[in-house]
Amino acid sequence: MKSFLSVLAFTGVICAATAQTNSMRLLSAIKIWHGEKHNAFTDLIRFEGKWYCTFRESRAHVGGSGKIRVLASSDGDAWNSAALVAEDGIDLRDPKLSITPDNRLMLLMGGSVYEGKTLKERQPRVAFSKDATNWTAPEKILEKGDWLWRVTWHKGTAYGIAYYSVTNRTSKTQGNSAVKLVATEDGIKFRTVTPLQVDGSPNESTLRFLPSGDCVALVRRESGDKQAWIGTSSLPYKDWKWQPAGMQIGGPNFIVLSNDRMVASGRQYNGKLAENRTFVGDMTLHDVNADLIVPSGGDCSYSGMVWHAGILWVSYYSSHEGATDIYLAKVKVGSRN
Repeated sequence: MKSFLSVLAFTGVICAATAQTNSMRLLSAIKIWHGEKHNAFTDLIRFEGKWYCTFRESRAHVGGSGKIRVLASSDGDAWNSAALVAEDGIDLRDPKLSITPDNRLMLLMGGSVYEGKTLKERQPRVAFSKDATNWTAPEKILEKGDWLWRVTWHKGTAYGIAYYSVTNRTSKTQGNSAVKLVATEDGIKFRTVTPLQVDGSPNESTLRFLPSGDCVALVRRESGDKQAWIGTSSLPYKDWKWQPAGMQIGGPNFIVLSNDRMVASGRQYNGKLAENRTFVGDMTLHDVNADLIVPSGGDCSYSGMVWHAGILWVSYYSSHEGATDIYLAKVKVGSRN
């Protein structure tokens, strides 16, 4: 087992948090892992009274044979490796954790084959565990060429948005990728609910559900004006209304708090790679705001988010200290401005 903890000095935290409002206040930020050369694409969950953070370990952002690390912590301060999930010849990427209706952890991953840095093949994988240490072997889901970035369970069904290339498929959207809403009851057998009419090469997406049962989507877009889109739909989630989010977002994630308030996190683009930052901010059905910049920079973001005991916990990766490592921030969510 390997444990790593680096606490950022209070003054350094405040200096690095260049944007902060009354609605979002940074309480702390710590580095929780430094392993391989490139540690990235996080997710965070609380399960059976413990914290679990997952991410990809590899030598570089693209290519190679990425492995999925799962960290465990009882207090959110001291972290140790619980598992390392790998598949021969496959670059496992973008791990996401969720809890199935039968109380198992579900690990969703992208499985890619690269020739150098050229993507040759991809298909999502899933693995399951009752203890975050012993995982089933990664199992292929959906179709070759699909990429399912995240699922959210709602009333016994997991919903997610899969994206795919349109070079060899029919699509009414403009751009080189398209998205579809998919669903599953067992985490393995997925069905298509509906194609989603999102222009601008959509890809990474997060879905959440309001207490009313309405579904909200936050979708990254790679072309056109590149603004993320916010979508809303009611059962059976086949008819969607879309609204620009007002900013470009990489690795978009958001959660719904107990009072129906939504808070988002992701990569804020500022023109140059070195100027990218990881933000946390209020989200409505009409826009997303970067209210707080956590200590971060360059190759960064892909946040995991958990609301626990009145505090927002945010995992993310960043290269602002030189290495590309894994961080955990705690954020106090105040009243809206």
